[in-house]
Amino acid sequence: MTSKANNCKGGTSGIGQATARELASRGAQLVLLTQHPLNDHFLSEYILDLREQTNNELITAEQVDLASLHSIRTFATKWIDNAPPRRLDMVILCADNMTPKGSSISASVDGVESTFAVNYLANFHLLSILSPALRVQPPDRDVRVIIATCSSYLGGQLPEHIPLLRQHAGKSSEAMTPKNPGATYASSKLALMTFAAALQKHLSSYKRPDGFPMNAKVIMADPGYSRTPGMRRFITFGSLWVLALYLVTWPLWWFILKGPEQGAQTLLHGAMEGSYARGDGGILLKECMEYKVVKDDVYDEAKQKKLWEMTEQAIEALEKEGALKRARLRKEQEEKGQSKDVKEPLQPVEEEKKKAGSRRSRKAA
Repeated sequence: MTSKANNCKGGTSGIGQATARELASRGAQLVLLTQHPLNDHFLSEYILDLREQTNNELITAEQVDLASLHSIRTFATKWIDNAPPRRLDMVILCADNMTPKGSSISASVDGVESTFAVNYLANFHLLSILSPALRVQPPDRDVRVIIATCSSYLGGQLPEHIPLLRQHAGKSSEAMTPKNPGATYASSKLALMTFAAALQKHLSSYKRPDGFPMNAKVIMADPGYSRTPGMRRFITFGSLWVLALYLVTWPLWWFILKGPEQGAQTLLHGAMEGSYARGDGGILLKECMEYKVVKDDVYDEAKQKKLWEMTEQAIEALEKEGALKRARLRKEQEEKGQSKDVKEPLQPVEEEKKKAGSRRSRKAA
């Protein structure tokens, strides 16, 4: 399974596509997660082209909106409840989102700041639901969770609450609204890495009924700065004038930034290097090598626990609120449908009255 968002504003959108292409060329069975409808013409063309280019027919897609907790739960529970159980050898999470400096800050479906919602909250929610599927895989399989990150986590701070763009939980919207998109992005990456380390401990502490050691490993991968559409939008701040300057200086950026295929090599290294099947997991890879995590927050058990509990409580509250909204909307739609059904039988009667009083009826009389 490869999780990616095709319209993300971060640096890994093109890298996700390059990773999917490389895995497909090696015969991997892929399930691409996309927010686009499955009958979308461009999505169908993309999958058909990918199948043809890689000579691999085992490529499908599932619709998942990573900015919606309800959409994530719908997909993940369907995967878990499938009979017979679906095989799950690897999850690659490379969706990324960032609001460029100077651009307006947007919110997810649940009212969470979009960068934090996609970069952290979506990954937490998805892996929390899929964790049983990771734990029950046969012991002879090499199960891995690859989570894309970047060096911006060094400037981040673990959040005390989920950044919302509206009033929630008794806190004013002004106090909850992020002021600096760059700081929010860095904090989302730090929270994601802290969760990744905590998830590895969670998986490692599981005692398998068959007595075999846990075979699921969590690996954090930093692809570096690459020439992707998201990186281009970040550099240009979403401005057409700066985009023109970017195009003029394109040869310079060609030497500074990696290509998407080069950036994908670190993710592919984490996915296929045999030595990572052993060991404790929870490591950070960069330039296809293991790097030390500089921030102590990532491996701090007290902070891991606090972040995990805070996120679970926030997701529970947001999902309840979303369920109430959907129920209210369904009720309104049903009431509109019922009122429409009541009016429809009256239409023939009204038409008969009009016919009876028409000029033609009076002439016939």
